[in-house]
Amino acid sequence: MRALATAPAARGLEDDAAVLEIGNETLVITHDTIVEGVHVRESDDLADVAWKLIAVNLSDLAAKGAEPLGVLVSHMLGDGDERFVTGLDDVLESYDVSLLGGDTISAAGRRAWGCTAIGRATSSPVPDRRGARSRDAIYVTGPLGAAMLGFEGVGEFERAYLRPKPLLNEGIELAPQVSAMMDISDGLLLDANRMARTSGMTFALESARIPVVDKARFEDCIRWGDDYQLLFTAAPETALPTAATRIGSVLDEGPAPILLDGSPPAANRPLGYQH
Repeated sequence: MRALATAPAARGLEDDAAVLEIGNETLVITHDTIVEGVHVRESDDLADVAWKLIAVNLSDLAAKGAEPLGVLVSHMLGDGDERFVTGLDDVLESYDVSLLGGDTISAAGRRAWGCTAIGRATSSPVPDRRGARSRDAIYVTGPLGAAMLGFEGVGEFERAYLRPKPLLNEGIELAPQVSAMMDISDGLLLDANRMARTSGMTFALESARIPVVDKARFEDCIRWGDDYQLLFTAAPETALPTAATRIGSVLDEGPAPILLDGSPPAANRPLGYQH
């Protein structure tokens, strides 16, 4: 598909969102789909499914430092439609986002839902996955692994999995300061690998610095995903406007896109969530 995406707004399909300049405004547009039994459990309350659908798209806007303008939602009809509307109302009200339209369908098989989120860029240039520079510091906004434990039924973390919180305010504050930024949806190692590759750099991560919710399961926490913390790079002398933890440094491109304590991560398991 990258061969077809020749418009500059598409960013080569190597970023979290399209960035479209129209007059004096810059729009940020993203789309994600979630599928029953893949991204959410078949037993999940559809109110939580609706929340997650919107939240993961707003998280992509957060990674661009964008202010949400509205969403379009695709809903596959079936059992629990009323609960879906309840959850949709909850998340839209919580983040002051407008429902602009979308589509409803009826079909057999696994249910699927889609969302297109539209935002307005709050700074220029709009953060990109591809901007990391040699000798930048690498940061993450919060601890990893909460969604994994929530998925496994650990009560205090259950909402982290069911109702993730997009870091919109943090993204807007960070956008003018960062050289590259994205949200962590598929695991720190996999998403850091993506950012390093697209930037043409090597990310040297230090395990002792990486914040996780369960140190005994460190490897799981940095690979599982669904945390929606922001991963970003910035000059080490930058005074950050929001709390974040430095987890490593950007190096000139080396033999591997990411290093963990000086070596490539173990190859006997995936870096993160793979479809």
